[in-house]
Amino acid sequence: MSKDGSLRNEDLELYRKGFATNPAYRLAQNAVTQVSIDDVALERDIVTSIDPTVSHLIDDWKVTNQKQTGRCWMFAGLNLLRHGAMAAMNLKDFEFSQNYTMFWDKLERANYFLEAIIETADRDADDRTVGFLLDSVLGDGGQWNMFVALIDKHGLVPKSAMPETESSSKTARMNGVLRSVLRQAARDLRDLDSVDARRDNKADVIGVVHRILCIHLGTPPESFGWQWTDKDREFHRDGEITPQQFAQRYVTIPIDDYVCLVDDPRPESPKGRTFTVDYLGNIVGGPRVIYLNVEMAALKSVAKDAIVGGEPVWFGCDVGKMMRRDLGIWDAKLFDYAGLYDTSFTLDKAARLTYHETQMTHAMLFTGVDVDDGAARKWRVENSWGDENGVKGFYTMNDSWFDEYVFEIAARKSALPAALQAALGEEPIVLPAWDPMGALAG
Repeated sequence: MSKDGSLRNEDLELYRKGFATNPAYRLAQNAVTQVSIDDVALERDIVTSIDPTVSHLIDDWKVTNQKQTGRCWMFAGLNLLRHGAMAAMNLKDFEFSQNYTMFWDKLERANYFLEAIIETADRDADDRTVGFLLDSVLGDGGQWNMFVALIDKHGLVPKSAMPETESSSKTARMNGVLRSVLRQAARDLRDLDSVDARRDNKADVIGVVHRILCIHLGTPPESFGWQWTDKDREFHRDGEITPQQFAQRYVTIPIDDYVCLVDDPRPESPKGRTFTVDYLGNIVGGPRVIYLNVEMAALKSVAKDAIVGGEPVWFGCDVGKMMRRDLGIWDAKLFDYAGLYDTSFTLDKAARLTYHETQMTHAMLFTGVDVDDGAARKWRVENSWGDENGVKGFYTMNDSWFDEYVFEIAARKSALPAALQAALGEEPIVLPAWDPMGALAG
């Protein structure tokens, strides 16, 4: 290598000869140029050792499908809530409207973004926080606390009261229009010289956002008639009901008492402490997104005990790592990339966070766990990608994958040891807006 760091011709020739003279490299090239790398690197022994059966199984319903959207966090949350709703209504299958919750999330998040722009209007446009806000405006992803905030404010409706539309199932074009409107509004707000003037302008912009959302998603109902025939063929009628009343009646778990437990193993993130991320949220005036950083053993124990007790568990993870989608399986060593490429991958979970190699990308629901001698061996997962993969849309996660790629669960505060419950009362550490632990599942 040259002293100035450039690649010399003799360097390139050395690399070429090194590859050409190694039979294993040529064999790998022959294989990977013809078929997927994952087909070549897949560890067959791991695949054949995984079966979908678990000792504790909750689900007996069909999976949902978020389609071409980033609404996984919302689907996972609503899938958690429908477990109790189906029991309360004696239904075999039921879905809350994911379109309804997305409508209000988009509107509230537009307002949240514009308030952040007003708050940072005295900073330069290339300020790192302002740049982050402009880059990340109005995606589909979210977090557990954001989900709870939506229900507390806007309630819920059944899917029949606000069904899916073309745009709710395929959000890219709608999101692109909304981002253009909001970035233009950000420029206009920053050009004004008072908070009052900016808020007046913001009100007009939110009116435009509301109009666009109604055109794409439909108008959310203020009330609706609800009646159903249960699985025993008995008819029920609630009559006219509001979304808030529907949520009060059919959300059967105390979601406001749930807390987010996370595993952030970085040295700068102390265990047993709460933290939040700057500008992470969706509702102005709503509760902050708060995480409690715990040891992985504690996080697993709480999740396992909830499932054994008959309650599914919402969780967030880095979904694409070491996953075989068609088979519906995850394992920390599912693919032997190191052997195939003749190199090593040495970043641990903490280093992967620090060096932007991992973050939470997807939220799903644990609906089963395989417990042997008190320890979890594998986990059953309800995904929201339809029923074509795995076992009709349900996946199997080996416990080794949980350690490496699961970051977060939502759990009842009462399920925590006393010391962790006490830690929830402490003022949280505030991480910058761009910290990887602020990633939105989507």
